[in-house]
Amino acid sequence: MRDPGTSLAELMDLAGAAVADIAWRMAADAPILILCGPGNNGGDGYVAARLLAERGVAVRVAASGEPTTKLAQAARARWTGAVEILDARTTPAPLVVDALFGVGLSRPVSDELATILRGFADARILAVDVPSGVDSDGASDWTPPLAADVTLALGALKPAHVLLPAAAGCGRVLLAPIGVAASRTMRSLPRWKEAAPTPSAHKFTRGMVLVFAGPMRGAAGLTAAAALRAGAGYVVLDGAERAPFSAIITESDEKFGERLDDPRVGAVVIGPGFPAGDELLFDVEAALDSGKPLVLDAAAIAAALPRLSETPRRAILTPHEGEFAKAFPQLYGSKIDRAKAAAVRTQAVVIYKGADTIVAAPDGRVAAAWPGSPWLATAGSGDVLAGACGAMLARGGDAFDAAVAAVGWHIAQAARIGPGLVADDLVRE
Repeated sequence: MRDPGTSLAELMDLAGAAVADIAWRMAADAPILILCGPGNNGGDGYVAARLLAERGVAVRVAASGEPTTKLAQAARARWTGAVEILDARTTPAPLVVDALFGVGLSRPVSDELATILRGFADARILAVDVPSGVDSDGASDWTPPLAADVTLALGALKPAHVLLPAAAGCGRVLLAPIGVAASRTMRSLPRWKEAAPTPSAHKFTRGMVLVFAGPMRGAAGLTAAAALRAGAGYVVLDGAERAPFSAIITESDEKFGERLDDPRVGAVVIGPGFPAGDELLFDVEAALDSGKPLVLDAAAIAAALPRLSETPRRAILTPHEGEFAKAFPQLYGSKIDRAKAAAVRTQAVVIYKGADTIVAAPDGRVAAAWPGSPWLATAGSGDVLAGACGAMLARGGDAFDAAVAAVGWHIAQAARIGPGLVADDLVRE
């Protein structure tokens, strides 16, 4: 909603001024071409053109049609320069501002317009709010025919800025405050900052994590190592004879029940390397009965679903696309919509993994991790994330904050390593 006393015309002036400022910086005295559509996005473009001309910039305007809203018509009337017809003959400029459609597009752009836009691909592109040809809500998989180098989000981030496939065409996303009081339950993932333990900290105050190993022992080993590396003070790997670090305690399966009764255990991680079956179901039931904070990964998510929402608990689920579809087959909408619905249904925090990872809480909070790291697309990286979640959750506090911290740590580790990353690298010195 708008702040009281701010007219729509004033908002358009503020938006146009923000566009003009970024365009002026990007162009660096080079000529600018502004593409204006018939709606209010085009109106922003006309305002920006007028302000740039007042700065002495060589600016041209090409329109796809006459303005159809009163605001856009008023903005067009204040632009005293020529308005070209946008077609295949339109000459590019070093910087092209895409102010054709913005938010609210109900269908992809026409093939004819898409062909025209692709003709500007060699220029630098500044998109106003979202590149033309994408669904700003992120529910449709349209891709923009003209990808942006920079997208200026007006007032608030939109789902398309952080969800694939549209996000890949947005380039660098900048936020322009324009006097809109938006309800912001979604935020970008904050930059990871390592916080040192307090002077009075000891291994148990830093969090004790219990990792249960399934048949694929290597996966649980990565999880346990990640929990230790991500800051847990004490890690127990149950059901494995060997651990990747000497500091990790290994115990037999028979000790699992005893450990679940240990009041020092701050989080239990189940699922990495553990296929669906009666054995997994038995262990998940035991973990649920314990009332301990839980991190559930892979097949453990579906195994826990029938009981997850019965009793409020601090829990984090970490499904990738396939696991999410299996656990929540009847959810629709954008990835954000589905993650939020799954969090409400389970009363747990959901980390919906992928290149455009989304973290959602039952109370509606959402954190978007775009852009993450493409090097995390490798076997075992999800097991590492589960361990990091265990470490953050075991410290106490809010499960959503723990999940956001774990995803941030995960991406920061990948950024440190870069090309050639394998999951083991994420937990090494």
